[in-house]
Amino acid sequence: MLKNRFKNYLLLHLIVFIWGFTAILGALITIDAIPLVFFRMGLAVIFITIYFLFKRKSFYVDKKGLLKFLITGITIALHWIFFFKAIKVSNVSVALVTMSTGAFFTSLIEPIFFKRKLKLLEIILGLLVIVGLYIIFNFESQYKLGIGYALLSSFLGSLFAVLNGLFIKKYSASSISLYQLLFGTLFVTFYLFLNNSFSISFFSLHKSDWIYLLILSSICTAYAFIASVKVMKYLSPYTVMLTINLEPVYAIILALFVFGDKEKMKPEFYLGACIVLGVVLINGIIKNKSLIKQKILQKVKK
Repeated sequence: MLKNRFKNYLLLHLIVFIWGFTAILGALITIDAIPLVFFRMGLAVIFITIYFLFKRKSFYVDKKGLLKFLITGITIALHWIFFFKAIKVSNVSVALVTMSTGAFFTSLIEPIFFKRKLKLLEIILGLLVIVGLYIIFNFESQYKLGIGYALLSSFLGSLFAVLNGLFIKKYSASSISLYQLLFGTLFVTFYLFLNNSFSISFFSLHKSDWIYLLILSSICTAYAFIASVKVMKYLSPYTVMLTINLEPVYAIILALFVFGDKEKMKPEFYLGACIVLGVVLINGIIKNKSLIKQKILQKVKK
């Protein structure tokens, strides 16, 4: 069990790195956030459907499951829309560090759905993330709108992670991913249809945009989405959400290479970012010690 947890923890870090690259692609793609999410989710559905057909997996899901995936599919669509909006109106660094408030939101949401007591440590660590964000906000106030979008995205992402932590107990990761992405695509399609957004020009994208979208939908969405749901069998939603806070590190380093001066921030920004990363490290150390203790107690009982 401990070996499986460690293996899935490493896999989670790979997924987080891929998500960090997602932010880079979001900044490189020239289309707006809502069309971007439409293409991302729609193409990902095609890739996962091909995977189902190739593996001869069943598409069957009960009615209750479909309703759950409808709600969470809309949730993840809105999460990504606000995420890409945050990147478009600010930059990769600001958007992703703000997204780290997910740990705080998760510490509040998870006890409700998992019917456990609120842990003081999780609240304290979550509040430390807020302190880091406050420092950033004070010195990078020109990005207020981007920070606002990222906070909305962070809350929706936390809610989504907690709900999937429940769903994985009954449904397979691939089924969850397929139907959530499908319903998310239908939700965005309905919105675009109401706004008369569909036209020939809507689908006439630059060649580079199509290439980035294919990478985004296949590796960064279809693969990472299924893998992220799968690791929840072994890791708690809180641990998953807190580890996702490393996403800014991977993304900021990548962004500095790709975008150069555009991503260079004031020293105070990096102070705030370091507080966030410090929280991640502290959580990892505490969780690891707790796991070792549990393992020793189990051996003693046997």
